[in-house]
Amino acid sequence: MTPLEEIGEPLYYIAANASEAGFLSPPNPFGQSLRTWVRSLGGMQKEALVVNAATGTAWRFACDEGEHLGGFNKAPNPLTYLSAGMISSYMNEVVAVSQQREIELGSLELVLENKYYREGDFRKGTMNSGALPPRLTVNCEADTDDSTLQTLLYEAVAAAPLNGLARGENPGRFTLTHNRKVLTPASVTPLDMEPFPYPGDNFPNLERLADSSAVPGLVNFMREEGPAYDAFIKTRTATDAERGDIANLHMHTSCVLRADGVKHIMKEQYGPEAPSWEFLSSEDGRAPDAASLISAGIGLCFMTQMGRFAKMAKLPMTEYSIIQDTHFSLGGASGGTGKAAVAKPVETHVYLETGAGDDTAQKILEVGERTCFLHAFCRDDLKPKVRGVRKSRAT
Repeated sequence: MTPLEEIGEPLYYIAANASEAGFLSPPNPFGQSLRTWVRSLGGMQKEALVVNAATGTAWRFACDEGEHLGGFNKAPNPLTYLSAGMISSYMNEVVAVSQQREIELGSLELVLENKYYREGDFRKGTMNSGALPPRLTVNCEADTDDSTLQTLLYEAVAAAPLNGLARGENPGRFTLTHNRKVLTPASVTPLDMEPFPYPGDNFPNLERLADSSAVPGLVNFMREEGPAYDAFIKTRTATDAERGDIANLHMHTSCVLRADGVKHIMKEQYGPEAPSWEFLSSEDGRAPDAASLISAGIGLCFMTQMGRFAKMAKLPMTEYSIIQDTHFSLGGASGGTGKAAVAKPVETHVYLETGAGDDTAQKILEVGERTCFLHAFCRDDLKPKVRGVRKSRAT
């Protein structure tokens, strides 16, 4: 496979010909379904295409890992995608609920903490990964009392589509195709359908949309200077011990609205260090939407874990890819449903090519699911912790 630095494409772009290239749209039972294809580019690098059935837009994303995992830091890692999509989704609902309640929120800033843990030995295939409840802080000016603001924030978080996966226990469903032979998954929850046909490699057939509505600067290494960075630094609350805790992963993310309505997201990782990134997100095609970022993150994280285990256990896996469907409702406020968000368990079709027996393929799938931080996020019941910090408006 060709590494990212030799492909010669931007990290993000809208594909003009997704359907013609073989990347079809999924059914849309809840209002916001997405189909994600992920392929490995070798090492820790991957690329994904996410087709949103609600909008018809297909975003291509690139992914890499930090040096501690043998990556080259050429693109955001999977947990970065999930944090960016989550905080973008929360911002959508906070803004929509405040507008519906006719409560003006000034100087609005969201700060999100995502923490993940792991235990056991990855090389031996005994490791388990898990996620802790997200912590969201909303800083704003508001002409309202603290109780009203807190109620607004609880309603906004419940209305966010990702909350349909975070709340309750939603283990993923899987199919497994090994060396072009269909197997019934033995150690994960099977998906009650036939796997999609072997996808092949259609990524080289993708073409960038020429007249794209995307704005410049969709994703960049964080610029450690300027007013935006100075404001981001002030959101840090982690202690030196927490920042240096390599046994766990801690994603610290902030989000503000630009003057043009596009969300500006800044994210850094504590624990094993990885590069810090700046994202843009929007629901109107000017930048990747929240659900596409979330879906990319889930698929990319699972691919990372399968690839890491096969490499560390010295298993002869020569090729691997997935097709993943995520089904969310529209946002309860932003989508006008007036309801708490719901989601179906993530559905993943796994395709492995190895020089080993079917038991090896089953083990790769089992460990990949068990060590995937974002499948753990869906599998566990995680109630987000929400706090509003209200500043009185200057008169």
